[in-house]
Amino acid sequence: MKCPFCSENDNKVVDKRDTENGLATRRRRECLSCNKRFTTYERIESINLIVIKKNQAREPFDKAKVEKGVMRALEKRPVSMERMKDIVDEIESELLNKNSTEIPSKVIGNSIMRKLKKADKVAYIRFASVYRDFEDVEEFQKEVTKLTKKGG
Repeated sequence: MKCPFCSENDNKVVDKRDTENGLATRRRRECLSCNKRFTTYERIESINLIVIKKNQAREPFDKAKVEKGVMRALEKRPVSMERMKDIVDEIESELLNKNSTEIPSKVIGNSIMRKLKKADKVAYIRFASVYRDFEDVEEFQKEVTKLTKKGG
């Protein structure tokens, strides 16, 4: 590992710990030449997931799209940014644990809805209205009624 300050290769690890989500290892290093410290992260190389769209087109999985949808649904809701990121990480982890690298978009949408339903009912309704393409107020009412009858 090259030092970002002096480009020498000799360094030692002075601290090592896993990130909170357990998906990476953080290493604090000290250069043996210039004595400056820097941080590196070790992550497992990701598996390339392919999303199968409704029209059967295939595209690479984009975690940023999931994050954008979750963030939009949870906008101005009492859910922390950390929890939002955890939800996205949990969804990605679920997808990576599937037996296939080709995932129908419906599976991703349903996973997002399950997570949002547990985190915040209003966010769940917001996401469902876009994901299920609600046409009118009656569809909103039906979903809210189902949500309140089942107790969530």
